[in-house]
Amino acid sequence: MEQLTREQEIDTQILRIKEKMSKIAYSIIVMSGKGGVGKTSVAVNLAYALSLKGKRTGILDIDIHGPNIAKMLGIEKELLRSSESGIIPVEVKENLKAISLALTGNNPDQPIIWRGPMKAGVIRQFLSEVEWGELDYLIIDAPPGTGDEPLSAIQYISNVSGAVIVTTPQDVAILDSRKSVMFAQELKIPVIGIIENMSGFICPYCHKETDIFKKGGGEKAANELDVPFLGSIPFEKQFVECGDEGKPFVSLAETKESIKKFIDIVDKIEKFVKN
Repeated sequence: MEQLTREQEIDTQILRIKEKMSKIAYSIIVMSGKGGVGKTSVAVNLAYALSLKGKRTGILDIDIHGPNIAKMLGIEKELLRSSESGIIPVEVKENLKAISLALTGNNPDQPIIWRGPMKAGVIRQFLSEVEWGELDYLIIDAPPGTGDEPLSAIQYISNVSGAVIVTTPQDVAILDSRKSVMFAQELKIPVIGIIENMSGFICPYCHKETDIFKKGGGEKAANELDVPFLGSIPFEKQFVECGDEGKPFVSLAETKESIKKFIDIVDKIEKFVKN
């Protein structure tokens, strides 16, 4: 009887998820085959860029063990609130809301030591209880790899608009990013495309670009896997500082080549999901 009650609870949550998702035009999951490729930075700046274009945007952090979007958005001291209708996301700025375990008031140094079912339960709770309202875009920042978290999100949402795969140019990163593409394809999720992050380093002094991590691996993988290549983003010192300061680099007033390239990528993503 207890097991049946639990199953009924999950069924109720899934029905709520369908209701919540019906108010969201497009949901995009941002993935990477391995850590350290700048996936969260891409997810945060994608959400921020969409909000700057006037799109009602939410960003959901399902990286249970390393939730970083709150830090990168400068809202790590904020707390989630609840109401009779559900969990209220933190409002970052006009047209941008965020949800993350980092916003629950837990000690940021305390590790989350959970097995798969507990992680799936938290993701299901976020998807079923968060009051996003009407959104144009929900950006889902998944942890590296093809494990419980991205699998749970995709299975519960059931109609994810597409996956964006982030990689760096090195062979080891490309190898793992290919697995992310295959993961999405096996789950019948459209692959929006591959982004090659840290594609060249732009010197802050002479402004010349050096390919310290090689270059072109992301585009080569996209061509071989027959998926779109969305573009490459050079590595700049100021972008690292922006992440630490909680200021997405697309918010910079300066006109930088890297920002132009990223905005071009955002335009390609919008075009893909709307076609």
